[in-house]
Amino acid sequence: MSQPTTAANNARQQGPASYGPAGGMDAAASYRAAMWVFPACGVVILVLSAALERPIEVGVAADSHPRLLGLGASRKIVFKLSGLFAVDAFGGGFIVQSFIAWWFHVRFGADTGMIGSVLFGANLLSGLSALAAVPLARRFGLINTMVFTHLPSNFMLMAIPFMPTFGLAAAVLLARHLISQMDVPTRQSYVNAVVEPGERSAANGVTATARQIGTAVAPLIAAPMMAAPALAALPFVLSGAIKAAYDIALWVQFRRVKPPEERSVKGS
Repeated sequence: MSQPTTAANNARQQGPASYGPAGGMDAAASYRAAMWVFPACGVVILVLSAALERPIEVGVAADSHPRLLGLGASRKIVFKLSGLFAVDAFGGGFIVQSFIAWWFHVRFGADTGMIGSVLFGANLLSGLSALAAVPLARRFGLINTMVFTHLPSNFMLMAIPFMPTFGLAAAVLLARHLISQMDVPTRQSYVNAVVEPGERSAANGVTATARQIGTAVAPLIAAPMMAAPALAALPFVLSGAIKAAYDIALWVQFRRVKPPEERSVKGS
């Protein structure tokens, strides 16, 4: 599909959210400055983490289970969850935000200001949805909240490339982000609830690493599809289908594995 000349020119001339050029900075310099924000945030996190004291860690009780990657009695459930989380992250890697931004530009000729506004709104809604996940999880349980908010969001993801206008595509993306990230706090809570207290740090490390590996692989497959106009919709469809399969598999395998607080409520 041909790209509107004015939109393409605007996209080349603008920096992040158009503020760099407005301040007399060229596009390349404004993007370069924005990229330095990431390591700066990392330094802040490092300082805050280093300030934490040892008593925050749960003591590791002696047991007879041999340990692998810091895991003993919880190893089986953590490895099963890690495999599922890697599949979910692999699906998500097909539509990383840089690919979504590229697709909006190629498909609709949207400039960086428009795309930045949409992605800002999407991330803001994702953050707010994490707060809404708490009462839902308390009412319906962690696994049910993870699955039944995540699953419809994946069908919306598959619908995005078939929207005829920028406004509709952006609206579906925003609606998706309103519920798609509710599984993040519930997933983390579930992992910490179903493993031995002394293995929580190891469990979080193993599951997070599995997700990072899954995320890293998918863009290598999705990028050539995005580069071919005839295949540009395929990453959205594949991502939604893979993530939906993850939701179903998670519910089938873990719907009866309840965290202690849910077992106590049921038994009371």
